Amino acid sequence: MASDDFHVYDTTLRDGMQQEGLSPSVADKLAIARHLDGLAVGFIEGGWPGANPKDTEFFKRAQTELDLKHAQLAAFGMTRRSGVKAADDPLVAALRESGAPIVTIVAKAHPRHVDLALKTDLRENLEMWRDTVTHLVAEGRRVFVDAEHFFDGYLLDREYALECVRTAVEAGASLVALCDTNGGMLPNQIGDAVADVIATTSARVGIHCHDDSGCAVANSLAAIDAGATHVQGAANGYGERTGNANLFTVVANLQLKKGRKVVPDEALAEMTRIAHAISEVTNVVPYSKQPYVGFSAFAHKAGIHASALKADPDLYQHIDPAVVGNDMRVLVSEMAGRSNIELKGRQLGYDLSADRDAVARITERVKELESRGHSFEAADASFELLLCSELEGPQSTEFFTVETWRVIVEQTADGRHVSEATVKIHAKGERIIATGEGNGPVNALDTALRQALGQLYPDLARLELVDYKVRILEGDHGTASRTRVLIETGNGEDNWSTIGVEENIVAASWTAIVDAVTYGLLRAQR
Repeated sequence: MASDDFHVYDTTLRDGMQQEGLSPSVADKLAIARHLDGLAVGFIEGGWPGANPKDTEFFKRAQTELDLKHAQLAAFGMTRRSGVKAADDPLVAALRESGAPIVTIVAKAHPRHVDLALKTDLRENLEMWRDTVTHLVAEGRRVFVDAEHFFDGYLLDREYALECVRTAVEAGASLVALCDTNGGMLPNQIGDAVADVIATTSARVGIHCHDDSGCAVANSLAAIDAGATHVQGAANGYGERTGNANLFTVVANLQLKKGRKVVPDEALAEMTRIAHAISEVTNVVPYSKQPYVGFSAFAHKAGIHASALKADPDLYQHIDPAVVGNDMRVLVSEMAGRSNIELKGRQLGYDLSADRDAVARITERVKELESRGHSFEAADASFELLLCSELEGPQSTEFFTVETWRVIVEQTADGRHVSEATVKIHAKGERIIATGEGNGPVNALDTALRQALGQLYPDLARLELVDYKVRILEGDHGTASRTRVLIETGNGEDNWSTIGVEENIVAASWTAIVDAVTYGLLRAQR
């Protein structure tokens, strides 16, 4: 169990799920909770039981299906309604019945919200705070209070905002999390208000920030510097509008920059894996430039950077990527110098330090191809094939040669579109002709090629086309523009990306497919 001195409180499953386009199943939420427990957060807010059937079911299933090793589960709800006792309010009853040891209630701390949203007076609002907290504490729950719109309310009526906090503490709340619900505050405003609340009320204070001003992480850190000992955030910065404070960034900054041990080191080393695993569950493409855990967080492109990295990686990295489970990547592009090529080769298992001529040839080859539209930074597999061919000779990657290929797209009488591809290849001394059908020309070509090679290379049966991207490189030429195709292929264990650049989109796709299959065979051979 995490220390109670400082709380890392995750709200991915409740506030984070308000992000546009997110609608996880109960099974998804249970899977995400397990991943978050692996980060060793102190609390996982599971949702709002009683407010919707999905969250009610989540808490019911959590009692038998969640075996949390580090975190405690928190149920989220609101204060009782105006004019109704907390003991008689069905939504408060749902919090009691959730089985969660922690209850977090949201309460209004902004006078205009009390008037316009709750349609009650300020005194009754304070009684709603008091009655709900007192009741839940008496029922054996530990109660946290989220003071909604606190900072905006504080600017409008400081005395009332402070009275809200005092009321919660007097009623038995363990802490009050001050919420920048609209996300419009700046760090100095947050820090000043938090310091004032602590000095004036002696309450234990937490912080809950949204990112509408781009300051959610900075605001969270400012609040902690001012004395907050509870921080809320969501995995990958999920949340409505521009999102919540990114929990991963907050945790890494606290531990690695502020020297505050908030999760075990071994859990921090799992952070990148956990971030990407949650992205898989939510079906949201990981943001490559996300601090610490993004795919590009430690990617180096310019030649001068790579030259320095050879001497000491710390010269262009603010931390060792391994601390958060990430990796340094050296990108190969038209900006690449010899150091980039040498470092990238080392990452792929090729020692180029003693072969300056080869490095020079590969560098010039990369720059030539990139001037024609290739992008090797996004296609590591195509680059490795180029590298292998240059160092070991073309025969090292020549598992087959292509004689011809063609593809036909036909519309049938019932309006269906059918693609049929034929390939003629030579492999292991045989001339092979194969035909494949698919739901499009690329799928048909991929099917035909693998059918042609399948008996000679059984490992190809494991290959699957995972992703397909197209980009027009010269828009002023209209439909005659040059086209770049990136294909991601997997074998059930790893994925790799290959590239094709041609004026014809099908030809570009074919080049990327051939590279993808060739790379798969190269991996199987090693």
